[in-house]
Parts: sequence; C-alpha cells; structure tokens
Amino acid sequence: MVREQRVDLVAEMVAGVLEVSVVPGDSVAVGDEVALLESMKMEIPVFAETAGTVVAVKVAKGDVVQEGDVLISLTP
Repeated sequence: MVREQRVDLVAEMVAGVLEVSVVPGDSVAVGDEVALLESMKMEIPVFAETAGTVVAVKVAKGDVVQEGDVLISLTP
C-alpha cells in the first residue's frame, strides 16, 4: 500500500482570511497564490510551495486562523 504524500500550507501568524483562491481538485504550480490573509492591516499572500493538486481547503473567507493552522493541503 502506498501512502499518499501531502503538503500542508500553514498560517505563519494569527490572521484573518480575506480570500481563498482554490478549491479541491484545482492544480497549482509552485508560486501560485492560493489564499490571502490579513494581519495588522497588512495583506499576506499564501503561495503554493510545491506543484500539485489541492485535496483540502480547511479555511473560508472571514475565518480567523492561528499560527500553525493548516490552510490548504496539496498532493504533489
């Protein structure tokens, strides 16, 4: 049995979710913006760190995330 490899994109700080640009099933390339966060009036883009397919989106616009929370999971 082969275990599916996943890459989790996590929040680097406490922030509000302004936008989520992907849905499960979307393909992403390295550097694609997948979400936009806001903290202390600064917008923080979240970029795909690896090319792959989105398998889970764990946040929605308006959510507040904590440092280390998983935002999006990809399979390379």
